[in-house]
Amino acid sequence: MDLLNLIGGRWVEGDGEEFADTNPARPSEVVARGRFASAAEVERAVAAARAAAPEWAAMPHHARAAVLVAAADLVDAAADEWGAELAREEGKTLPEAVAEVRGSARILRYYAGEADRESGEIFASPRPGENVLVVRKPIGVAGLITPFNFPIVIPAWKIAPALSYGNTVVWKPSSLVPLLAYRLAQALTSAGLPDGVLNLVYGEAEAGSAIVDHPGVDAISFTGSTAVGRAVIARCGELGKPVQTEMGGKNASVVLADADLDHAAEQVCLGAFRSTGQKCTATSRLIVASPVADELLERVAERAARLVVGDPLSPGVEMGPLVSSAARDRVTSGVARAVDEGAKPLAGSSPYDGEGWFVPPTVLDLPGTGVDFWRTELFGPVVGVVRASGTEEALGLANLSDHGLSAAIFTRDLGVALRAVDRLDVGVLHINSESAGTFPYVPFGGVKQSGFGPKEQGRAAREFFTHTMTVYLGAPA
Repeated sequence: MDLLNLIGGRWVEGDGEEFADTNPARPSEVVARGRFASAAEVERAVAAARAAAPEWAAMPHHARAAVLVAAADLVDAAADEWGAELAREEGKTLPEAVAEVRGSARILRYYAGEADRESGEIFASPRPGENVLVVRKPIGVAGLITPFNFPIVIPAWKIAPALSYGNTVVWKPSSLVPLLAYRLAQALTSAGLPDGVLNLVYGEAEAGSAIVDHPGVDAISFTGSTAVGRAVIARCGELGKPVQTEMGGKNASVVLADADLDHAAEQVCLGAFRSTGQKCTATSRLIVASPVADELLERVAERAARLVVGDPLSPGVEMGPLVSSAARDRVTSGVARAVDEGAKPLAGSSPYDGEGWFVPPTVLDLPGTGVDFWRTELFGPVVGVVRASGTEEALGLANLSDHGLSAAIFTRDLGVALRAVDRLDVGVLHINSESAGTFPYVPFGGVKQSGFGPKEQGRAAREFFTHTMTVYLGAPA
């Protein structure tokens, strides 16, 4: 399939380098082809977004919402087809891929619903005959940069609020997953989105930098690695440009001695291995109370060993490949480094035999927290284990990270669960469920090096995609 950039309402072949979108389960299979946008085309995309901004912002919120609802209907109708395409280009299993497509439709509908919710506030004034209004206005042109691991959901949770609140968009998706980006843009344009409101440009890091640096882009929302995110934050600071980033994670699951071990083992494995561990909220560190550690690890290792790994489109497959050869090499070298530093493989010691960028679900018994694995996000299906003497040490170990995105704790003790809420320094905490997962109507994002700026999703997105104007409304003299 040939992919096109969307600029000013026109689908155009890029003037840049040709790229190929390949199947990570069968790398010789090309899913789609296209050309990157040139610097001049990025310039035209920003110009189109600026030209479209006043009319789109002036449109009644309910009219903007109607476009999102119509797009959601189109996405839902195509969920099975697009889910299969997502599985082919990114490597998620087919059930996960279809669920992701349907999840993007739910996000579009949620932000369409913002038209029915309050859009400002009114305060009393100490002066007679006056009220004080706080109204919200769009920020203008939003530059959105999205990652490979959720090719349609993460774009949806940026694009939907941006459009609902009256902004126009210049969007650069990951070049590893261009087809689902094309599909989402198709749905929105087919739903009646006016020309120039959404602009899709394919590109590598240079295109992202051009969007960040462009004076015609008013704000940047970025999801990706911590290293790149920090560079984006620094550059936006130099430019005085609002920025929202969701970055890496090194998420811990804490299993205490009173936990339901069967349930905890199941949830730890879901958090570590679903989506091939390619989630910023995936379980990467496992902290287990010493009295139950051997028993729990036996369960976790057994579940990991019997996971069915293979082509994500095949029935019964529970884990697909990593997205690229570079991702596979990064994960395997990280595991080898951990073993060299004293980690003991409890599962995943045998490499995957076959075509594609596969690695086995891997469980590592770590010699302590001094190894590189404890600090470095591998972004793959690998979880490292340490033992804790008790609750306080376990919570302290969970906090022992530069990242602070997500965590999970497994316990039957309500008091301990509440203590974890107080102690753990993360943006998302799961109690007795896997560390991954979020709903579109509540805030999502991390602390420390996992996030910067206003949170995403829910009404929190409004804090980024709008700014307030305080209006002192007095009666005429």
